[in-house]
Amino acid sequence: MAVKVCIVISMYNEEHIARKSLETILSYSRKLPPRTNVVVVNDCSRDNTEAIVKQVITEQPDDHLRLISHNTNRGYGAANRTGSQYAIEHGYDYVLFMDSDLTNHPKYLAGFYRLMESGYDYIKASRYIPGGKMEGVPWSKQVISRLGNLVAGRLFGLPLHDCTNGFRAVKTEILRGLRLTEDKFALIMEELYQAKGAARTFAEVPYILTARLQSKNPSSFTYRPSVFWVYLKYAMKSFLNISPPLKPIEHDRKEP
Repeated sequence: MAVKVCIVISMYNEEHIARKSLETILSYSRKLPPRTNVVVVNDCSRDNTEAIVKQVITEQPDDHLRLISHNTNRGYGAANRTGSQYAIEHGYDYVLFMDSDLTNHPKYLAGFYRLMESGYDYIKASRYIPGGKMEGVPWSKQVISRLGNLVAGRLFGLPLHDCTNGFRAVKTEILRGLRLTEDKFALIMEELYQAKGAARTFAEVPYILTARLQSKNPSSFTYRPSVFWVYLKYAMKSFLNISPPLKPIEHDRKEP
């Protein structure tokens, strides 16, 4: 039987790109086996994002696309947790997280799906393996990203080359055991830190990160020193073998 996959997309004030993003994503997600759904988590957008998503839903022939809305703006991390909880409660095998601006292009979904069918616990898209790279991203940001991932990779000690990337798929049985608290982008690193002790197998999908679609709502991620500390503290905890607060995990799928 095909794995049941919940693709979670968080949105906040994306009215200028919401329709184009969803139509593009749906054109690929509908090519996956029918036990796949796309769930948009609207993080209390102040523009017409929610209305646009609802309109796109009415244009669908089935319930492949679904919407959850926060009553207050809670952040990227909180939106990811909401999507995870939905997937857990509705019996999905995997949660696949991707951004709403097509920097995580859905043409890579098939590659993720093949690895999910093989039963890997934790799957990351990677810019830093053969076949992966960045296009349209300023060199200054590329250098910072490469250095940060080199440091994080050494500290985590996992077979992953792109630790900070949020384009990822995780078994729901793994997510069920995590105790995540970060509300912003650092959730990606907190999740990896906790998943290191819960997941048994890791894999990567090569992908090309492209520049964000033009929007009046640019990414809120910054490269301030405080952001580096929030990110790398989880890698440091991993390196120092500080155990995260995990719940018991029951593995019900065979290791690939």
